Order: sequence, then C-alpha cells, then structure tokens
Amino acid sequence: MAEVLVFHHAQGLTPGVHAFADDLRAAGHVVHLPDLFEGRTFASIEEGVAHIEAVGFEEMRERGVRLADALPENLVYAGFSFGVLPAQKLAQTRPGARGALLFYSCIPISGQWSFGPWPAGVPVQIHGMDNDPIFVGEGDIDAAREIVEKAEDAELFLYPGDQHYFADSSLPSYDAAATALAMKRVLAFLERI
Repeated sequence: MAEVLVFHHAQGLTPGVHAFADDLRAAGHVVHLPDLFEGRTFASIEEGVAHIEAVGFEEMRERGVRLADALPENLVYAGFSFGVLPAQKLAQTRPGARGALLFYSCIPISGQWSFGPWPAGVPVQIHGMDNDPIFVGEGDIDAAREIVEKAEDAELFLYPGDQHYFADSSLPSYDAAATALAMKRVLAFLERI
C-alpha cells in the first residue's frame, strides 16, 4: 500500500480526477486529493491557465508544495499537467519521497526551470500521448526523455493519440483504452515501491 498525494490539472478538481483517485483507493492505496483552486473548475485549459496566471504560476505551485507540510514524508507525488509542477518539485526536493507519477507534463532536470537533478532512489513514471500538442509540441517530452536517460528508475509511457487530458473521464479528451493501460502501469508501480 502506498500513500499518494495527487494534484489536479488546470481545469481543476474535476469528477475525472476524483475518479482516478478513487481507482487508486479501490486498489488499497491512501490518496490525498487537495483542491488548489478552492472549489473552482474551468470549462477549458485556457480558462484554467488564465486563473493560474492571475494567481501566479509560482504561487500556485508553492500552494501545492505547502499542502504537503501537513502530510507524512513517505509519499508518492502525482500530478496531472499543471499539477506536475508541485508534484515534481516535491518528488525532487522533499525528503522521503517514494516516487512520482507525472501525467501530460514534465519539468526539465537541468537548465532554467529545473528543481535540480533527479534524486537517487526515487522512481518515476511519466505518461503522455505521442501527438499531444502540449506534451510533445511544447517540449515536455524532451524533459521526460532527459529524466529517463539520467535517473536510475524512470519510465516514459507514450500512448497513441493527440489528447492532453486523456485520463480524465469527465472530459471530452478522455481515452478509455489509454487510461486503462496507464492505470495498470500506475498500480504496478505503486505495488513495487
């Protein structure tokens, strides 16, 4: 059994993010699912990003990081798109991280945006679609490949398709087959760490 802190994407804490967390709970894991937007959800990625920009990307990321202060250290950090920012920062910088699950996004481990090198002993899975215009088109896939190349226990899983939020069952971008395979891989990951 793992304890997982899950951060939602830019459209907020949608029913699909709840469903993903519920699937982890059904498999016996403890899941923390904070709402960084204080109850707000958005009809599009663009509207959600506008909200994040109004608050400030760094402030919103740090809001997520601060939420971990009230939780134990031995967590798996999971993030969906925007939620990767606090999840990856915590996985890379908070002592005791047991692993990371990064969906649709990835931060470089070198250069200007980096939180530093990937820490030894922290396994990571990265999931995205092979033609996602954000994950592939904006360079996140390159950051993911860098982690896989340099970290001792890192996997990148690419699914056929061009949707960004493919694992959110409450959105039109949902891909049931890709999500089922991703969940199988996530549950195997959580069982082994």
